[in-house]
Amino acid sequence: MLLDTLELTTDEFEAVTGWAAEPEGMCKGDICVPAPDTVTADGHLDVEAVASRLGMALVADPEHGIWALGPESGGQALSTAVAPELELPDADGNPFKLSSLHGRKVLLVAWASW
Repeated sequence: MLLDTLELTTDEFEAVTGWAAEPEGMCKGDICVPAPDTVTADGHLDVEAVASRLGMALVADPEHGIWALGPESGGQALSTAVAPELELPDADGNPFKLSSLHGRKVLLVAWASW
């Protein structure tokens, strides 16, 4: 999910993530994660704090003032936005290294038929 602010209402956050702010914490189905001090008096969430508690990757692009919030990961959240070296064949069968795009923003899309 792309964000232009790190303050969402609890309803907005629930609509896009499925996590609801409840008295016991952030809840989704039968799972609740304690999240003290993440909801303000006016019903907004501190997205950085919630992302940390739920193990959601949060990557900032300060130049454009946007953030990318990933799904909860069960404690396997990315700590950086640096991708490992990948080498795959291009459309013509020639080897292509991800590092050849160093310094540029890159969107990696993965797809599987199943």
